[in-house]
Amino acid sequence: MMRSLWTAASGMTAQQTNVDTISNNLANINTTGYKKESAEFKSLLYQKIQENSYDNNGDPKPSGIQVGLGVRNSAITSHYTQGTLLQTDNDYDFAIEGNGFFMVRTQDGSIGYTRNGSFGLANGVEGLTLSNSDGNPVLDTTGSSIIIDEMFNPSKITINEYGELCYPDENNNEAPIGITIGLAQFNNPSGLEKSSGSLLKETESSGLPRLEAEDDLLDRSKIRQGFLEGSNVQAVDEIVNLIVAQRAYEMNSKIITAADQMLQQANNLR
Repeated sequence: MMRSLWTAASGMTAQQTNVDTISNNLANINTTGYKKESAEFKSLLYQKIQENSYDNNGDPKPSGIQVGLGVRNSAITSHYTQGTLLQTDNDYDFAIEGNGFFMVRTQDGSIGYTRNGSFGLANGVEGLTLSNSDGNPVLDTTGSSIIIDEMFNPSKITINEYGELCYPDENNNEAPIGITIGLAQFNNPSGLEKSSGSLLKETESSGLPRLEAEDDLLDRSKIRQGFLEGSNVQAVDEIVNLIVAQRAYEMNSKIITAADQMLQQANNLR
């Protein structure tokens, strides 16, 4: 009975983490570029009660006797499926169709990766710099900040699906000005470390970033100007998952109550 108490307690702990994960998904349902997460579980050690079991005639049974000792969370996995594109008509809002990530230079000098393309122009030392909402500069395909030269009118700059900044020429045709927004992909994006402000950091699990402009083996992403990528969280699915997690939590709680009642009866025996 003591074993059942600890086993049920591990189930309650695991389901609490599951509920925490679901609540985070629902809290970020309107966060630009957010990717839903799901809690993964695995069983704990098994206690071997009897290695070989036999029937009443002494013949061996096909399996021994092992009792599981509960469950634990093994991982919280992010699902990098495409979110819905939401039209904003803002010239410096960008959505990615594909597996790419925008690259931004963070305050500590490292590179962060994000699917949140809500950008704007910030007045920097070198001129107008394409930056995210925190003022971190967006990087081009060479890893340099994207700076708009003062000879260009920022309101007339457009960006094509390949991420190239374009400006009207003498014939009013959109011509690239030699700057392209850099996009990177990862072999295992679920291994990226989550940071604040929708930024992700490279880890050993994610692998090294693969630049789309340099890696011909990658399927290149497309950039949509005037759109933002919504989260891929489905409210109905999360509510159903929440109900399932709540019921699993309740069942484990009832197991603890039942085990406690059995112990109480055993203590009252005379």
